[in-house]
Amino acid sequence: MTRPLHLAMVTTFYPPYHFGGDAVYLQRLCWELAERGHRVDVIHNPDAYRLLGGSEPTRPGHSHPNITIHPLTSRSPLFANLVMQQTGTPGPFSRLLASLLDRDLDVIHFHNVSLAGGPTVLTYGSACKLYTTHEYWLVCPTHVLFRMNREACTRRTCLACQLAYRRPPQLWRYGGLLERCAREVDLFLAPSQFAAAAHRERGLDVPMVQLNHPGPQPAPPAERNSHSPPYFLYVGRLEYLKGVHTLLPLFQRRRELQLWIVGTGTQEPELRRLIGASSNVRLLGWTDHCELEGLYRNAIALLVPSLCYEVQSLVPLEAFQQATPVIARDIGALSEVIAASGGGLLYRTEQELEEAIGRLHADPALREELGQKGQQAYLAYWTPEAHLSRYLQLVDQLLASRSGPTAHAAASPATSLGSTGDTP
Repeated sequence: MTRPLHLAMVTTFYPPYHFGGDAVYLQRLCWELAERGHRVDVIHNPDAYRLLGGSEPTRPGHSHPNITIHPLTSRSPLFANLVMQQTGTPGPFSRLLASLLDRDLDVIHFHNVSLAGGPTVLTYGSACKLYTTHEYWLVCPTHVLFRMNREACTRRTCLACQLAYRRPPQLWRYGGLLERCAREVDLFLAPSQFAAAAHRERGLDVPMVQLNHPGPQPAPPAERNSHSPPYFLYVGRLEYLKGVHTLLPLFQRRRELQLWIVGTGTQEPELRRLIGASSNVRLLGWTDHCELEGLYRNAIALLVPSLCYEVQSLVPLEAFQQATPVIARDIGALSEVIAASGGGLLYRTEQELEEAIGRLHADPALREELGQKGQQAYLAYWTPEAHLSRYLQLVDQLLASRSGPTAHAAASPATSLGSTGDTP
């Protein structure tokens, strides 16, 4: 990359108006680009966050002189967002989005656009276009491939599933709108091999490569707190599909083990009820970044009990940064992270979970060995620097292709970056 770029990021959620990892990743990407002199415009929808139950943020988002924020807001937010959800178009935001994207931009990078213009926004602008599949919205109306909010999706019952999630069915999904709009994107980026395969298996035939999400910046060396009681840690949203509740029977049976839970979500009242008087399970609520680093560092292991197909979870990378091993359910992209790093253990049954927890609780040397492997893999493959280097390389290739073969020939639908240094 020989010159500063001007990029536009289009997304529904962006900090502080967000619920999870997709927005955290995007903020890290924008910041890293801005730090290197690139100009970034972020277009996001704070009204969608409010309508979906998010409380008004009490802290402002981080600012940078090279990052400009463009909120999509309306005097009638419910109407504006319902139009987007039902028609697959930007609706009342059409003119604003056109003015922001039909400009002299180098790159338009789409993220979660479900309520930031729908599929039609992919046709806006003439810059090089990328799309990151942070979730499964392109192939799943509920975004998460979690059928009836009960189990990972193995067969399509989309209409009934939307009703189970209390979402109005989207008729535009039954025409060719999504396919036509997707053809306007030069390259799709999948955070894991699993995510790429899941989209292809469900009929998304587009140029796609794997580009792992990064973890946080490498942390300076720090000692573990030897006075801290030994505990296992969960970090994430408190939602049914994240599987936190599946950990409780084990810890209620094994009172000598401690479980500390960081996060908030709709399942919090139910979790409090299930925990009851169990003194070895603690709900810590939301925790700031500095305190969270210490919680990772001092934990025996991070537990990731997701019941859903994670596209790529960021919390294992945050644990690896602190040389803490991970015990994860063997599902979706979680399996890839553990296999690629050697930094943890996988389980499928409660018995296997109990065995994994028992091993690390009883064997500090094994805990240190797995933690070191995870940290080494993180430093090699999952730092922001490694991610941004590959990201800009892809952008360079697409921009160069504009003067030769079409950008759509830059990568085949089956391409994976695993063979080019992105993963072990």
